[in-house]
Amino acid sequence: MDFFFTYFLLFFLGILSLIATGVDSFSAFSAIISSLNNLGLGLGVLVDNFKHINDTAKWILIVMMIFGRLEIFALLVFFSPIYWKECFINRK
Repeated sequence: MDFFFTYFLLFFLGILSLIATGVDSFSAFSAIISSLNNLGLGLGVLVDNFKHINDTAKWILIVMMIFGRLEIFALLVFFSPIYWKECFINRK
């Protein structure tokens, strides 16, 4: 359930972020799906390539691609303070 909710939270935050940068909703949906799942090119404006979107939207897609490629839970654990506390502070 954690993976499910984390995936959809990232999915919806990514779509809202892309829409806020000026990308239309259909292209934002397909871009997030393609970058989060590593599926290739998107649909709509992005059917050929990603040159039609602005740099901020590209950075959002880069972050989504990193989450998709390196697995969501691995990055969540890596950025979790509890993990670092258990590894280095409480280590005996």
